[in-house]
Amino acid sequence: MLKSAVPILASLNEQESIKFYTEKLGFTFHSSWEGYLILSKDKVQLHLWPCTDPEIPKATGCYINVTGIDELYARYEPLGIIHPNGKLEEKPWRMKQFSILDNNGNIIHFGEDMGDD
Repeated sequence: MLKSAVPILASLNEQESIKFYTEKLGFTFHSSWEGYLILSKDKVQLHLWPCTDPEIPKATGCYINVTGIDELYARYEPLGIIHPNGKLEEKPWRMKQFSILDNNGNIIHFGEDMGDD
């Protein structure tokens, strides 16, 4: 039985990534092993691995299911981190979602299930 999944994204700079995720996204920093970072927020854990190729984060990302999407968007939107094509909207697959770019270029989608209405 599967229990959970942990996204592992590329980090181009350890200290800048810690600062971005803790100060902008509200994650808690737990540890670093030679640049391999572990952070969490609520019930989501996120890992970042040290990377020197800036093209890699441009091709990676993850999807985080949330509740309270409107409040989360209102918190993140003024920070200037919303993806240019990732404004908050209702999608045909019954998710209300938005996307951000982190300090490395990874895309992170946040989505809330709109139910079967």
